Parts: sequence; C-alpha cells; structure tokens
Amino acid sequence: MKKSILFVCLGNICRSPAAEGVMRHMAAKAGVSEMIEIDSAGTYSGHVGDLPDVRMRRAASQRGYELLHRARQIREEDFERFDMIIVMDDMNYETVHRLAPSRDEAAKIYRMREFFSRFPEWSYVPDPYYEGADGFELVLDMLEDACGNLLAKLTERE
Repeated sequence: MKKSILFVCLGNICRSPAAEGVMRHMAAKAGVSEMIEIDSAGTYSGHVGDLPDVRMRRAASQRGYELLHRARQIREEDFERFDMIIVMDDMNYETVHRLAPSRDEAAKIYRMREFFSRFPEWSYVPDPYYEGADGFELVLDMLEDACGNLLAKLTERE
C-alpha cells in the first residue's frame, strides 16, 4: 500500500527539503521508492520557487543527498493528498494544525521528534539557517535518525 509523506518547516529551504532528500535516498536504497510518495513544503511563502539553502545543499551533498526541490508553501489540499504531514518544530505544528480542514485531517500531523531514537534530549529539529556548518550537520544527523526510523515503520510487515 502506497504511503505519502509531506515534510514541513518554515521556509522549505533547509530542514524539510533535507528531510525529503534523506527520505528519498533511504527509500531508493531500500528498494521501496514506488511505495512512498515524498514531498516538502513550508509554512512561510517568502522562499517559494527557491532551491534549498546552498549551505544545506553542500552539507547534504557531502553525505550523498541531492536536494533539487523548489520551495513551496503548504496548502489546504495537501491534507487530502498526504497520509502523513511531518513538521520540524512546534511553531510549524501550530501553523499546520490551524490549516487542517478537519480533526480527521489534523490527525495526519506528526512532529519529526516522534521518530527520533538517538536524540531524546531534543523536542524539535532546530532551524540551521542562522547557525554555522555544525547546525546543518546536526540537522542532517537528526533527519537521518528520524527518516530511518520512519522508513522502518512504514515498511514493516503487518
């Protein structure tokens, strides 16, 4: 059964496109790309059409991830299209929750932290935009952990 996932952060230029890239790479490596539709979006419209931040693309490329997504803003119709909407922090959660057209649709919203196994001290994925290179590396470490756990959950046999 095909699953669809939308990753969401603020501007859709750092965390959510990186999560999309990590998840696409992991799904391809596991041979399950056809089973999972993956996309990303932001709650803020200021970067619509932009490629991911050059610093995130550089850090991701060094790990073998290609980030080619063009930023877009989340839309109400995304709730119909996606089975899971995974946000990076509580601010994104609140914004996306207010956009949900119904309680059933709001139940599709998850926090990325729900899939952490190696980062119990973190309750969110920090925005690396105003950080140095270490911030981007930390975010990628967190996304690899969470996406690996999410992929395992999605592909486990019933």
